[in-house]
Amino acid sequence: MTDNLKASAADKLVKTADAVASAPAGDKTELDPPKDTPFTKDELAKYDGKDDKTPIYVGIKGRIYDVSAKRDMYGPGCGYHVFVGKDASRGLGKSSLKPEDAVADYSTLTDEEKKVLDDWEKYFQKRYNIIGRVAE
Repeated sequence: MTDNLKASAADKLVKTADAVASAPAGDKTELDPPKDTPFTKDELAKYDGKDDKTPIYVGIKGRIYDVSAKRDMYGPGCGYHVFVGKDASRGLGKSSLKPEDAVADYSTLTDEEKKVLDDWEKYFQKRYNIIGRVAE
């Protein structure tokens, strides 16, 4: 499959997800103001959804989003669980569910994959609270 076809397919996935996904917490239409709380990679890893009492966080381009409202998509055993507890920018840009792709470094993405990553970032910004940032 060519890069253009992959990017086109991934773009369709984002648009489909955008069309069918509801805002977090049902009727909630307004998000909280973004927070800038720093999380180390080790701290972020604790928010992987394995404990029902712990929120689920996903990092994109250094920002951390609380996706707990969609535990059915991001929880253990669910389709997008590979992205939780880390900054998974590359995997989102590549529309890849491979654990080796779910890493922060997205510098090797093609222009088409970068557009897909940007679309995912916009999708998350509209639906999930930003609760912090990844600290080095």
